[in-house]
Amino acid sequence: MGRGEVDYLAVCGEDGLPVGIGGVDYVPHPGAGSLWQLSVRPELQSRGIGTVLIGAAEQRILARGLDRAEIGVEVSNPRALALYERLGYVAYDERLEAWDQQESDGSVARYETVCIQLSKRLR
Repeated sequence: MGRGEVDYLAVCGEDGLPVGIGGVDYVPHPGAGSLWQLSVRPELQSRGIGTVLIGAAEQRILARGLDRAEIGVEVSNPRALALYERLGYVAYDERLEAWDQQESDGSVARYETVCIQLSKRLR
C-alpha cells in the first residue's frame, strides 16, 4: 500500500460504477486519519453504503499504524451526524470552516459553514 498524504476510496455497484466515494487525509490531524468528501448517491442512501465506505477508510487508517479517525460534518447535515455517532464518533468541537467551490456558472465562490468535529478511537 502506498504512503501518500491521502487515500481516495470508492464503493462500486455491480455495474462497476461508483455509488459512494470518500477520502482519508493523513496531514491535518497528526496521529490520525481525517475522513473527507464522503458521499453516497442520493437514491442509494440508507442502504449501508456509507457504513461500508467508512469501515474501509478506518481500515486504511489502521493499516498506517494510526488508531484515530477524525471527521467534520456541517451542522446543517443531521443525517450524516447521526450516522457518524452511530458508528462511534464523538463530537468534541464546532468550528467555522470555509472553502472555495465552483458555482453552476463556472465562477468560484467562497463557501462558509459551521462544522461539528468528531473523533473515534479505532483500537
